[in-house]
Amino acid sequence: MYAFIQFYNSSVGKKLLVGLTGLLLISYLVIHLFGNLLIFRNDAGRAFDEYAEILPQVVVIRVIEVGLFLIFLFHIITAAYTWLVNKQAAGKQYKVWKKGQTSKLSSRTMLLSGSIVFIFLVIHMQQFWYTSRYEAGEHFSMYEVVRATLSEPVYGIFYLIAMFLLGFHLRHGFQSAFQTFGLRDKKFTPIIELVGAIFWLLIPLAFASMPFYFLLNF
Repeated sequence: MYAFIQFYNSSVGKKLLVGLTGLLLISYLVIHLFGNLLIFRNDAGRAFDEYAEILPQVVVIRVIEVGLFLIFLFHIITAAYTWLVNKQAAGKQYKVWKKGQTSKLSSRTMLLSGSIVFIFLVIHMQQFWYTSRYEAGEHFSMYEVVRATLSEPVYGIFYLIAMFLLGFHLRHGFQSAFQTFGLRDKKFTPIIELVGAIFWLLIPLAFASMPFYFLLNF
């Protein structure tokens, strides 16, 4: 335990843990996306409702959900702690950004984009996850919940903004993780950037297509 605390308190340790937990969360996004794409089937939401009904009944899924929640919480706390330590160590250079500095906009706004995405996820989980797990009853249609929620202009637009920021956050986070792991060199950089584009561009776009679909059709 003491060894882990020492590792956690080190600069490299925190970066490695943020990168590792971030990649685990990205993996979950891919799985989550495939399930959600069932809403596009032309079956009045039947396939999506069956999918949503099965998930809460599988014990392994419930255990994984708890694990994901803990990973997500650990990722946020560690990332925020790392940002705070770096800011205190850097002093005034973090207060005023100068033209000659090399840090990218995505790097400087990681905490902000991550915080907004976190707020979105809290609302999102209350709207969908909590509803499907604790409010669902007989003849309950999660498809109708999704349709009604995402066809609301305010929530739909907020969802689109959150997906844009998620992509922004993932773009820097994905590349930073591999740099921390020591794999970002000239040999692997093109592959990392190509794979990274799938995660930070295509996945948020796929999620964003859902509110677009309901806003335009309902």
